[in-house]
Amino acid sequence: MIKGVARKYFEGKSCIFCDNYGLYRLSDKRVKCKHCKKKYSLRQLKRNMLVLYYFYLEISARKSSKELNLNYKTIQSRFMQFRRLIAEYCNQEAKKLNGEVEIDESYFGGKRKGNRGRGAANKTIVFGILERKGKIYTKIVENVSAETLMTEIKNKTQKGSVFYTDGWKSYASLES
Repeated sequence: MIKGVARKYFEGKSCIFCDNYGLYRLSDKRVKCKHCKKKYSLRQLKRNMLVLYYFYLEISARKSSKELNLNYKTIQSRFMQFRRLIAEYCNQEAKKLNGEVEIDESYFGGKRKGNRGRGAANKTIVFGILERKGKIYTKIVENVSAETLMTEIKNKTQKGSVFYTDGWKSYASLES
């Protein structure tokens, strides 16, 4: 099951943190690196790799927990951790959007009946920028004030882009 590069980690030949050789086993069956002095369990590493593999295969957390004989909450928290790391990576790698750009905000969550949209309470506000035929940038914002939205727009778009909006008053200064 384990082949190639992963094999040297699972057999304890090379450190997963610094990639140096020089590991030795501890009495509790963990491994410690002579160079970076970090300790880790090969069993736990193997289990985490299997969880990552099931995440990659897009198998649900419930089914993965049954297949791997692990607690559902453990699998679910790892899956959420993977999603967070992927989102952080995508936001860091995202270049400034340009060309034809669509901008809008939306309100999510809350089970309270009553007002919808901008007048609703206990909702999470998500601001999004879409580059037509390109990338998407989203961010949870605290409010939809002009300052907040314009800061995000300036940080994530290039000057000279064409903006398409819904005409909300916070976007009024986009013309200039």
